[in-house]
Amino acid sequence: MENLSEENQISPDYVRISMAAAIELGLKPGQISGCRCNCINLLQNYPQGCYANCTYCGLARERPGAAEDNSFIRVAWPLFPTDLVAEKIGELEKSKGVGRVCVAQVQDHRANRDLIDMTSRVRSKAPEVPISALVTATLLNEDWLKQIQDAGADIIGVGLDAASEEVFYETRGKGTKGPHDWKKHWKIVLKAREMFGPMKVNCHLIVGLGETDEDLVEMFHLLKSEQIAAYLFSFNPEPGTVMENAPRVPIARTRRIQLVKNLIESHDLKEEAIEFDDNGAIRSIDAPLELLDRVTNQGVAFMTDGCPDRQGEMACNRPYGSYRPGEEFRDYPFLPQASDLEVIRGEMKLDEVTKTEASAVA
Repeated sequence: MENLSEENQISPDYVRISMAAAIELGLKPGQISGCRCNCINLLQNYPQGCYANCTYCGLARERPGAAEDNSFIRVAWPLFPTDLVAEKIGELEKSKGVGRVCVAQVQDHRANRDLIDMTSRVRSKAPEVPISALVTATLLNEDWLKQIQDAGADIIGVGLDAASEEVFYETRGKGTKGPHDWKKHWKIVLKAREMFGPMKVNCHLIVGLGETDEDLVEMFHLLKSEQIAAYLFSFNPEPGTVMENAPRVPIARTRRIQLVKNLIESHDLKEEAIEFDDNGAIRSIDAPLELLDRVTNQGVAFMTDGCPDRQGEMACNRPYGSYRPGEEFRDYPFLPQASDLEVIRGEMKLDEVTKTEASAVA
C-alpha cells in the first residue's frame, strides 16, 4: 500500500470496508464466529468524514476527534485501495462466491460520482456479483439514480433510520443542523422504487431513536404497501456522538418489534390486530397463539435484515453490527438455534402482550 496518510487516501481510489468484510477477503486476520460475511460492505472515505450531523452516527460532522478515527455502527472500518478490494472480491467470487457487495455513500459533494466510479470498479472485477448502493438521498435526483443503475447496482438502500418525521427532524434533519429532509428522502425512495422495481429498494429503520412502537408498525405497513423492504436495526450508542449516553431500548421491546414486523410482512397481520397504550407502546397482539409460536420457533424474525444474494437468501448479515462480541444478540447473523430460541422467548416476554396466555412451545 502506498505510504500516504489517511487524509490523502480518499474515495474513489480508497475505500473503507467493514472489519468482517476485511476478514472475509483475507485483508485482515481473524475469524467470524458462527457464520461468514456474505456481503462485502464498502464505505466512502473523505478527510472531512461526513457533512451530515446525525445525532447517533459515528461519522457525524460535529463528532469530536479526527474523522479517520471515527467508527461506524461501533465497528472499525479499515482503509484499503479500492482496486485491491475489487480484485479481492473478484478472487473470492471465483473461489467460493460472494453473496453481494454494498457500496455506501456519505454526505459529500463528491459522493455521487465516486459511488458510480467505485461500483464500476467492483463490476469490472466481479461481473456477476450483485451490487447494492446504500445512498444518501439528500444528494440524489432521478438522473443520478439512473447513472447508479447503469453502473451495475440492482438494489437501492436508503438510510431513513427514523420511523417518523418528528424523530427524523430531531435526529437527522434541521433540528441537528444537518442537511437531511424527510420529504426529500421520501421523494427519492419512491422514485427509486419506480425505477428499480418491487422489493429492489429498502429503507433502514432503527428501533430506539425516540420513536414509538406505533410509529414503527405504521411504517412497516406503509413500506409493505409500496413493496419496499424494511431493514430493522437496533440503536447502539456510539461514543462521542450526541446520543452516546442515550439508553438502549429494553430487549423485550426489540424482540416484540421484530416479531410484529415479520407478522406484518410475511403473515399479513392487520393494523387493527395491534393495540397500543397511551404512549404508543404495544399493549396487545391479537393473533393466533399457534402462529406466534410458529413464527418464534422459525427464528427468521430475529435475524439481521439485509439485501439478498442471487438465490434470494439474505446476504448482508452485518456480524457485530448491533452488538459487540460477548453482548446479547440484538439480531442474529445466522438462523437462531434451539438454545438461541430459548433465550429469545425469555427476552420477548410475549405472554405480557398476548390476549391469552401463550401456548406451550413444542
